[in-house]
Amino acid sequence: MSDSTMERLNALLPEWLETSRLHTGQGKVASYIPELVKASQDDLGIHIMDAEGNHVSAGDCGVPFTMQSISKVFTLILALMDHGEEAVFFNVGKEPTGDDYDSMIKLELVEPGIPFNPLINAGAITVSSLVGGDCKEEKSRRILEFFRKLSQNERLGYNEDVFRSESESGHLNRSLAYFLKHNGVIKDDVEDVLAVYFRHCSIEVTCADLARMALVLAHDGTDPITGEELIPRRYVQIAKTFMTTCGMYNASGEFAIEVGLPAKSGVSGGILTLVPGQFGIGVVGPALNRKGNSLAGVHLLERLSKEFDWSFF
Repeated sequence: MSDSTMERLNALLPEWLETSRLHTGQGKVASYIPELVKASQDDLGIHIMDAEGNHVSAGDCGVPFTMQSISKVFTLILALMDHGEEAVFFNVGKEPTGDDYDSMIKLELVEPGIPFNPLINAGAITVSSLVGGDCKEEKSRRILEFFRKLSQNERLGYNEDVFRSESESGHLNRSLAYFLKHNGVIKDDVEDVLAVYFRHCSIEVTCADLARMALVLAHDGTDPITGEELIPRRYVQIAKTFMTTCGMYNASGEFAIEVGLPAKSGVSGGILTLVPGQFGIGVVGPALNRKGNSLAGVHLLERLSKEFDWSFF
């Protein structure tokens, strides 16, 4: 990040964020996971980090929230690192669905009955079963260690209240998992797989953690601050492609047009995005639009992308 860009962000970001915050009243906090409804609808925060570790933040960037679907990007990467492309994509496809992220319809109607991509719930549940480990505890431990390494935050952990809430209310995800088991896509015990899935969705972060993780993706798998290669470049390419085509649910095409950056959202209001070769960005805004994305967060990212010409299209 150049000094001039940093100066502009420091000068403009607080005012722009407050303008975007005005849109929170048009959204709704997720309620299908009961614990998430406790979030403040008016919260909005952002953290941006560059390759030298310089950063700028504004708003409620210190508010903790759970990763939810953002975690799917990194469990996919871990499964690829464990087993390679052929094994992973034998069990999950590579295409957008056009359906809601928790839909079951194409599992039944479209051969061969595997999830269309790793970022819908059925795909992420399948990927959770592919993470290496002899038991659910080992799989979850490896995922958390990987996330801690990427975020450079050894204090990263689970929100146990959200984990229990997801597990107790996740009837549709449980149905998806048992249907996948019926189709032979999931080989392991369904409840063990779901425990791994609900656990990684309940990992608690801040915007700074997301920005730090996104920074590694922005630099093709190498942490630019430490110089350590954490992810093979090929797997980052795969992840960023899925983020672009599927990462913002059924608004991914619109987000690509208006923002033009790889991104992944979660129903807690988080958005992880990146400017390739430059920045990692973490956003939180719990008020969601009807597609399940942070309404004010998307508004703020649109303005930033257009002002700084960040779109890679």
